[in-house]
Formats: sequence, structure tokens, C-alpha cells
Amino acid sequence: MEIEFKFRIPPERLKAVEAALRRGAVETARLQARYHDTADGALAAAGVALRLRKEGRRWVQTAKAAGAGPVQRLEHNADLGGGASPALPDPARHAGTPVGERLAEVLAAAGGAPLVQTYATDVRRLTRVVRHAGAAVELALDIGRIAAPDPAGGPPRTAPVCELELELLRGPVSALAALAAQWAQRHGLWLSTVSKAGRGERLMRGDPPAAPVKAAPPDFAPFVAQAGEAPDGPAVQRAVVAACLAQILPNATEVAEGSEDAEVVHQLRIGIRRLRVALRELAALAPGLDPAWEAPLVETFRALGAQRDRDLVLAEALAALQADGAPAIDLPPPAEAPVRVAEVVRAPALQAALVALVGLAASPAAADAQGQAALDAEAALAHLQQRLRRLRRQVLRDGARFESLDDEARHRVRKRLKRLRYLAEFTAPLFGARRAGRFLDALRPAQGALGVYNDAVVARGLFAEAVPHDARAWYALGWLDARRDALARRAHRALVRIADAPAFWKGRG
Repeated sequence: MEIEFKFRIPPERLKAVEAALRRGAVETARLQARYHDTADGALAAAGVALRLRKEGRRWVQTAKAAGAGPVQRLEHNADLGGGASPALPDPARHAGTPVGERLAEVLAAAGGAPLVQTYATDVRRLTRVVRHAGAAVELALDIGRIAAPDPAGGPPRTAPVCELELELLRGPVSALAALAAQWAQRHGLWLSTVSKAGRGERLMRGDPPAAPVKAAPPDFAPFVAQAGEAPDGPAVQRAVVAACLAQILPNATEVAEGSEDAEVVHQLRIGIRRLRVALRELAALAPGLDPAWEAPLVETFRALGAQRDRDLVLAEALAALQADGAPAIDLPPPAEAPVRVAEVVRAPALQAALVALVGLAASPAAADAQGQAALDAEAALAHLQQRLRRLRRQVLRDGARFESLDDEARHRVRKRLKRLRYLAEFTAPLFGARRAGRFLDALRPAQGALGVYNDAVVARGLFAEAVPHDARAWYALGWLDARRDALARRAHRALVRIADAPAFWKGRG
């Protein structure tokens, strides 16, 4: 199992990164690799890569697959020696290894389909080993290109390679994360979850846009010592953070690379919101969560949301107004320049926080810090039960008087409901996914009603800003005000019905 951070390097920073790398003993090598898969891409679909790579005069066969966490990889190398180029890789060379078992399973499911070459890389690699805070870390700067055949028979498709990898050779993961954060902040690097194999696959398919990555439940198994063992506080904390990062990092990678796809940005914001809930609700389970991570997460969330509010909320409000026969409204351009989402995500403070969080998720349980002891499994479950009960009680209390609250208080109800929802999703595997699913289903009508009400409030603020520019915006304000009470009543009814939702966490702990 290898643990590494991969960063993309902005072209204007490449010379500075190379100069910094050369401030010590550096080795240079040319790496020429050929990747193989079945004709229908069975390995790529399963997240497995199989390659033959010429390293100097020797050939090395490598199998890779994703590991348990965001920076963990299963990898096995077989040295084939010098001589002529092997025609095809032999999967049997990886037998008896975790990645070899996964490779064999995928190929068996593919019905023994033959392997074919898919794409190739040609990279100049500069490596240097540094020691930092008790760890030995290999820095690897890769500069080169990826080439894939054009299905139409034209010239090969190519893409540049310009990335820095930091791999832990030995020592604590925390030291690797600290060193990675230093390089990221100093040179404006950003984390990337797209491997060379992944980029090669995209080239073969014509570089299609990546699908947005949605939230998935945490998997506690890799964070406990024995199969079937209940997770203690540190295990719960790290598994939930890892699940949040599994949604954030792929979407953040795409945005940092230039994607402005609305759904990718939306899923990134959801991931950040979920992570903020995890940091708040799980801090008592174990030491290790740094309050300083909150500020860059909040700043990024708000910056990405500002564009969503103007573009999506206004578009939906204008469509509804038009359908209701409203006059056309000439909206002024935004007072501030449009948010450049790639720059928001590339911000050094955010990247440093993400690196630290990845390090936390990949590290062993933190030792006691500042008098805070980690909770054992029983105490962790009890704490989670208490937090779920408290949040549910607060939502029901405020829901019962929702129509008498002002907009600021109503917005707090919406945020608290989201916290309840996310904490329920995080803990569902611990208390019973089926029972938790029924509880979450009961929350959805209230979530939808509060979302519609909030969008109406946001739209009203945007139209109010437009009044000095176009008096017809008064029509929109009146129309939204007329809907306000009806939307509040709908939200009130949905919130009250949450009382009927089964408390899935009862009877445990």
C-alpha cells in the first residue's frame, strides 16, 4: 500500500518547482509506459491500471488500484529485467498481492477477454528523497506527455504531463501531509485525483467532461482493527472525513482544471457543507480536528455559492415570473466581477486544509491532545445518539413555530435540518442503514420546502438590488412577497411531520 499526494503544477510555476526540487541530490530518468486493458475497458471501469514501463534499460510491469483512502493506492511492481520489449503484460505476475487479486477478479468477470494496448506515456522524472519531521518522502516531478490513438484514424491525441508527487517511504503520514502543504502553498499547486491512467482514458474517449461525484456513505471497515469490530471515536471521525473527501476531491480537481459545470460545482459545495458538519459534530470523538480548517472551507463555500445564487436562483425566478405573465425585467450586471471558480478552488489556504484533512484520514488514530481523550466504541455511539436527539429536538421545536420566525431564524432552521440529515447519513451504517433510510425519507419533504423558501428569499434580495435599475423589478418583489406566506406554511407543515420519523438511533449504545 502506497500513500502519496499528487499535485498539478500551473505552467508558469514549473521552473520554480524544478529549481526547488534541485536544491538537493536529484536523480533523472526517462519513463516510457504502455497501458493495457480489455477492448471494452473492463480494467478502467473497475479503477485498475496495468502497465509496462521502460525505466532506463529495464522493464517493469505494474498493477495499480485505489486503496481505502483518498491518498492510498494498491500497487505491485514486477521487475522484468532488460532486453527486448515485452509484447503484453502477464497478470499472473501480480498473483498473491491485494492488487493482483483485484486484477484477477476484474479479468475473470470480463470472461478472459484479451489485453490490448490503449495509450502510452513518455515522461522525464526528477526524484529527490527528503527527510521531514521524522519521515522520508520521495518527491517526483513528472514532465512529459500522454498519447492515445484517435479512433477515427487521425494523428494521436496528446495531453501534457506536469505534476508533482510526494510519496511516503517511511514515517508518519502527518509529516508527509505537512510537507505536501508546504509545497502546495509555496508554489500554488492543487491536489489532483486524476492519474496518468485516468487522463489516458479520457484522451481515448475524446476528453469528455467528468461526471459529478455525489456523496456516498462512509465505510468504517478499513478504520477498525478487526473485521466486525465496532468503530471507536477516531475510526468514526476518520471514516466520515474520508467519505467527505471522496466527494470533494474529484469535483475540486475538475473545477481547479477549469470545469465550470454547474452540477460539478454544486456537488463540490455539498461535499464542503458535509465536511463542515463532520468537523463540527465529530470533534468530540477524538483529538485531531483543527478549527483552523473551517475558515477556508467557509470562504470557498460562499464564493462558489454566490455564483449559484445569481445564475440559478434568478433563472428559476424569472422563468416562474414569465409563466405568470410578469413584464420583462432588465437586470443590471452583477456589481462584482464573476467568480472565477478555478481560482477559488486553487487558493493555497483551501489546498492546505484539504491536504491536512487527507493526512488525518490516512493517519493512525491521533494520540491524546490537550487533555482530550479519544472515545471508545460505546462512548462514541452514545455521543452520536445524543447529537442526533438534540438536533431532532431543535428542528421540531423551531418547526412548530416556523411561521412566527424571521427570515434569519428560518434560515437557521434550514441549516440545522441539513446538519441532522448529514449526521444521520454519516451514522446510518452504525445504527442500521434501512432504519436510517426511512428516517431520511421523512426529512426530504421538509428539506425541499425549506429550499424553495430560501431560494425565494435570495431571489427577493437580488430583485431588490435591481429596483434602481428597472422599476419593473417591483413587480417581482410583490409577486415573491405574495408567495412568501404560502411557502412558509408549506415548510411549517413539512417540519411538523418530522415528528413521525422513526428515531433510528434508539436502542443502541
